Amino acid sequence: MMDIPLLFFLSLLIVSFMYSMVGHGGASGYLAVMSIFAVSTVYFRSSALILNLFVAGIAFANFRNGYSIRWRLFLPFLVPAIPMAFLGALVHIDPRTYKIILGIMLLAALMRLLYRPSREYEINPAPGIFISVVIGSILGLLSGMIGIGGGILLSPIFILMKWSQVKETGVYSSLFILCNSLAGLIGLRISGIMLPPHFYYWILIVVGGGLIGSMSATKFLPVRYFKISLAIVLLFACFKLLIP
Repeated sequence: MMDIPLLFFLSLLIVSFMYSMVGHGGASGYLAVMSIFAVSTVYFRSSALILNLFVAGIAFANFRNGYSIRWRLFLPFLVPAIPMAFLGALVHIDPRTYKIILGIMLLAALMRLLYRPSREYEINPAPGIFISVVIGSILGLLSGMIGIGGGILLSPIFILMKWSQVKETGVYSSLFILCNSLAGLIGLRISGIMLPPHFYYWILIVVGGGLIGSMSATKFLPVRYFKISLAIVLLFACFKLLIP
């Protein structure tokens, strides 16, 4: 077994559980956990994207049963994001710059985690093609560069702009994450995917957390306490990354 504390694996379990409940793969959380436990940055992107594929796939299967996809809204974001995620994965970033960008992304993830609309709202019309393509391209590029699926950034945009209902964003974010994570991994494959020893343990743990989170009825669980704990983890990771 890896020379990593049991708390590391418990953290992975909690992250996959929490993120899958809202249709996310959890890459930003996994990156935060790896940062806190001083896992080498050479493993960050590959590990996070692979774990993303498993958990986002589980989340998509769960959310897809409850909502239909409005392709006219979603495709203009998704189509440009996929090649940009591939290109982003080809970008080589020095470790310090990578940590700064990752820290900023984790702050965005933290704000998304804490944001909760008070009620459902009236849906606005879908944005124009140009706006959708620009947003999708930027999110795809960031996804590949940092090693996230981009759903943690897409869903708050959809919610704040009122392009979809809160729960409906789980469908879009999980599929967005799936596609971008796969594109990013293909890009990384060209330069070489590096994984930590015994990585299959990580996969088993996040699959378990993803299954439980996706199938759990949130009203029976003290979700707000998990969110507070996860927010603390993300905040600590941000300080660790951004403050030398």
